This record gives sequence, C-alpha cells and structure tokens, in this order.
Amino acid sequence: MKKVGVAVVGTGFWGKNHTRAYKELESTNLIAICDMNAERATAIAKQFGVKAYTDNKEMLKDKEIEAVSICTWSTVLAQEAFKALEAGKHVLVEKPMAADSKQAQKLLKTAEENGLHLTVGFLTRFIPGLQCIQESIANKKIGELVCATAKRVTQWPERIGDVGVIKDTAIHNIDVMHYLMGEDPIAVFAKTGNMRHRKFEDYAHIMLTYKDGKSAFIESNWLTPFKTRTLTVTGSDAIMKLDYMTQGIIN
Repeated sequence: MKKVGVAVVGTGFWGKNHTRAYKELESTNLIAICDMNAERATAIAKQFGVKAYTDNKEMLKDKEIEAVSICTWSTVLAQEAFKALEAGKHVLVEKPMAADSKQAQKLLKTAEENGLHLTVGFLTRFIPGLQCIQESIANKKIGELVCATAKRVTQWPERIGDVGVIKDTAIHNIDVMHYLMGEDPIAVFAKTGNMRHRKFEDYAHIMLTYKDGKSAFIESNWLTPFKTRTLTVTGSDAIMKLDYMTQGIIN
C-alpha cells in the first residue's frame, strides 16, 4: 500500500500528538512540520526526523506532501485550512474548523471544487464505547431513543487561549448528539456565562430538541475541580451510560 505523504501545521499540545501518530502509522509518511516558533519547529523536526518550516506557504510547495493536519490556534484553523486546500492538499483540521457556518461552508466548497478530502478532528465518534451505543440505538436494542445527556467538566486548561468552553469541550458533545440522533435539532436552548474567567465563557448548559420528541442535554465547564466525562442515553426499554475516561459501559 502506498503511504500518504503528510505534514502537520502547528506543533503545540495537539500538534505533537498528530505528529507522533503520523510517524507511527504504517499508512502515512511524515514529511514535514511547520510552527511559527522556530525553536520548537526545529526541535520537533529533529525528534521525528523530518523537515522543519516556519512558513507553511513554503512547506505546501512540497509535492511529496499530499495531506496536511491543521493544529494551530482555534481562531486561525480555517485560514490555515484554506491555504492547504488551495495548494491541492487533503486536510484534517482540528475543531472548531471555522468561526461560523459561512466560513465552514466556504471550506467545504473549496474542498469539493478541488476534489479534496476535508475532515474535522471529532475523535470522540471513534471511541468503541460510543460506537456501541450508536449501534444499540440504530438497532433499537434500548427501544426508542428518548434522550441523551452528556457531562464534560474539568478545571481550567492552561493550554486554552483563544476560545471558550463551548468550542473547546462542548463542541465534542454537540457532535456526539448529532452522531447519535442522526439529524439536526429543531430548537436550541442554552445558558452560558463567566464565573471565574473574564475573557471567555467558562460554563455552558445546552438543551437540543428534535422533531420526533427526542432531547439532548449538554453540560460543560472549566470550573469543577475534578474531571468528569460521561454520556447517558435513555431509551424506552433500557439505559446505557458511558464513562469516557474508563471506557466502561453500564447497561
């Protein structure tokens, strides 16, 4: 099987994970990394034995690179994804892929017009426990789905600098609800606020309702002194609960 030549833009917290994964995967050939911090770019490139860049325009000229992971600050993810798509590269962009729906649609259109793959780093969908729950809903092993409740709370993450808790953690649960429900909500109710952090919202309570009566409840915050990541799905015949941290399911 031909290996896919890949590069990573941004080698901070998540970028390092992408870099390591591409180096280890049998299906990928890590060609280069790019980071605006020259010292970090050089160090990471030396660690993994690849080319280092501080200017991704130069990096994207490399014909060996077929796909790019975008792991920059959240507020510039879309901008960097556009550059890669326009250079003819397939793109995996970390969440949130864009600042708003119009920007996201523009990214999709650019990818489609150029025949390129564009995907977003919603890794939660690939957790075995969540896939088990999704299959149980689809096969009606828990009867008719009534509601789903997700809780994702923790202390303030020092690595966050340019988005609030919705785009940092709640966004994963919003995507999970779309994955489980298989449709868009018809109404959204939400309460967010700043309890400790002035710049961004640090808690969010979200309720999503669907046309056939199903509901989803999402709680996310950066306030709780201990980490909790759970999903509870209620059906007409059974309840399933997933602890993301232990990967255990209670049925």
